[in-house]
Amino acid sequence: MIVYSKERVTCLLEDHTRKSSSFVMMICVLLIMLIIVPLGLPADRTLAAVTVHPLATKAAEKAFKEGGNAVDAAVASALTLGVVDGFNSGIGGGCFMLIRKSDGEFIAIDGRETAPSKASRDMYLRDGIAKSELSQTGALAIGIPGALAAYNLAINKYGNLDFAKLLRQAAMIADEGFLLDDSYLVRLKKVVNKLRLFPASSRIFLDSNGSPWPKGYRLKQSDLAKSYRNIANHSVDWFYKGPFALKTEQWMVLNDGLIVHEDFISYEAKRREPVRTTYRDHEIIGFPPPSSGGVHVAQILNILENFDLFSMAPDSSEFVHIVTEAMRLAFVDRSYWLGDADFVSVPRGLASKKYARMLAKKINLSKVASINVHSIPEDADSDLFGKHTTHFSTADSDGWWVACTATINTTFGSGVVIPDTGIVMNNEMDDFSAQPGVPNVFGLVGAEANAIVSGKRPLSSMSPTIVLKDGVPIFTIGAAGGPTIISQAVLAIINIIDHKMKPSKALDQARFHHQWKPNQLLLEKKVGQECIDSLVKIGHKVKLIDSIGAAQALGRNNIGAFVGSADPRGRGVFSVFD
Repeated sequence: MIVYSKERVTCLLEDHTRKSSSFVMMICVLLIMLIIVPLGLPADRTLAAVTVHPLATKAAEKAFKEGGNAVDAAVASALTLGVVDGFNSGIGGGCFMLIRKSDGEFIAIDGRETAPSKASRDMYLRDGIAKSELSQTGALAIGIPGALAAYNLAINKYGNLDFAKLLRQAAMIADEGFLLDDSYLVRLKKVVNKLRLFPASSRIFLDSNGSPWPKGYRLKQSDLAKSYRNIANHSVDWFYKGPFALKTEQWMVLNDGLIVHEDFISYEAKRREPVRTTYRDHEIIGFPPPSSGGVHVAQILNILENFDLFSMAPDSSEFVHIVTEAMRLAFVDRSYWLGDADFVSVPRGLASKKYARMLAKKINLSKVASINVHSIPEDADSDLFGKHTTHFSTADSDGWWVACTATINTTFGSGVVIPDTGIVMNNEMDDFSAQPGVPNVFGLVGAEANAIVSGKRPLSSMSPTIVLKDGVPIFTIGAAGGPTIISQAVLAIINIIDHKMKPSKALDQARFHHQWKPNQLLLEKKVGQECIDSLVKIGHKVKLIDSIGAAQALGRNNIGAFVGSADPRGRGVFSVFD
């Protein structure tokens, strides 16, 4: 069936009016009533989407043009990313999805992985010492995946399309394959040794000699396509209650793992209450624990609101120093207070203005402050939250907005593909504190709040964020890159609000990051030497690197048109579709 735009129908009416044909005029009116009205889809609907891969952005467009909203488009992107960007995310991992409904209500869907029922606090200790390889590679590194449950919940509650249809479309891409580019191969080459440990993984991602496929190779994933179709045919029960859960349990028995069928049966994607704060007359909507992102993006911005950032150039040492000190204050709190709020007490006061004003006083404008221990917000014992990665965002002209960050943790996660399924499994168990005070793969140090407990969700830095002005969404931001996700989100918000930058320019600015421990300021090399020298002079231990993370931004300008940008450091695509 052809659906004409409003402009096309108007032309038809004018043309037939000139011919003075009342009969034809009646037919045109009937066309309007029978074709446009029943569909309920105004011809001027618009979707904006930004993802890290062109095929994922294309999937969002396809979902939208088939009658979907921004939620459908986001889920279509997510499922496609699990095929073409599977070293970062997929249904073997987890996600946080922040949704703004057309009526203004916000929904936070927690699809974070959980610890197996047989997991224990000291499961990675050998002779009293945490063995990091156990939480990063193989059977013991895997948490119960939650992304699929989250996408299913999002579509069924807030989407327009059939989840099975989106799964089948992604399955087609897996069957047909896609060409490996430099970005994919750089990641693949870094984990060859890990993938070689697991025959099912090696068979898909490496050639018969155990070497990475060459550039331009068309990677086909028939097993993954079959899994997608099985889910489409039998619902997510195939994954959580049926064959996939049983296959995983069987593999675990043979590989000294802990996960059993019942762990999948008991998994539940949860709705959470978003974190809300303000920054210079804008409202910031973030994700609550087990994400540390929403809390600490809010905390850092609250601290920085006490400083005149408007007058500081974004590449000046003065600006970098103040923002860095705010990061350090937040990350020392993160190391002590943050964990799954269903299991531990996480104070709401961490994101309060009063607490931020107290912390701001600790910042010395002329030298690095001594920050050795966490601070304590007011009512820390009573006012509590309720008990490698990829980011993508969508928004439509009907008022639906989605910011979603998904991950399997490090590149290719645990390295494990459950045989005959094509599904890459996460290594999110490394995001727990394997031993309080011992850093994980990202150098993050945790305390008892993030210790391993059966059924608990590990702490995350994922920070899907939506920013409002006068109650209206104006942009969304999110990123990939472990703990740098928090700093990337903060810098993008500051660059857009304080420095009045467009998203593309905001994301192109030099980035920096400090997470308290290790005591080093990561700084992109594009920062000028004068800035670097000044930072070293006042006490910062600077480590220069080529690139930090990958962020995606999407928003609306002052005339209501969608604008946005994929990170210039990657291969992502921002597009607007009518």
